[in-house]
Amino acid sequence: MLPDFSDKKLIYTSCYCEENIYHLCKELDDIKNKIDIYVCFISNENLTVPLWKQRASKYSDGMIIWDYHVILIVKEKDSEQKINVYDLDTTLPFPCDFSTYTQESFKVLNIPQYYRKFRIIPAETFLRVFASDRSHMIKEDGTWSSPPPTYPPIFTSDSVNNLQTFINMIENLDSNDFGKVLEEDDFRNYFFR
Repeated sequence: MLPDFSDKKLIYTSCYCEENIYHLCKELDDIKNKIDIYVCFISNENLTVPLWKQRASKYSDGMIIWDYHVILIVKEKDSEQKINVYDLDTTLPFPCDFSTYTQESFKVLNIPQYYRKFRIIPAETFLRVFASDRSHMIKEDGTWSSPPPTYPPIFTSDSVNNLQTFINMIENLDSNDFGKVLEEDDFRNYFFR
């Protein structure tokens, strides 16, 4: 059975989706033998990806253009049907089944600068290699574009900041540590194999 977290307060800071998902991965660590867990970065070369049903939107349909967004995808082992998306910024149910989430959140804008790409990383790998010093959230005048989390930045023994590598959608990297980049059609089919 896929977890629903309805009875648990999760770590959440607005505009820090990558860190929210990092902590959500840690919550799932004790049941990772029963489920497949993937972190998914959504962005493109222009850093302009439209998503719908987002709480930060000013529009009734929840549409917003993010520079990037991060969600978690959880698939029950040995099942092609039980796949949920965990997005702490959506107005859709939490979790939301994959088909509903992709249909409602990834509407089509036939404008190349808004084409979405998806970097898929196994959660276990993400927990091992992800690091962010939050410098991307500091404006030129030294103030925060959005207040940072109260806990310390996430780092590893190898890196204090590799967030831009995860956001980069131009190429697949030689290292498996950063997953693989998929076009939208491939992403929609990836978890049903």
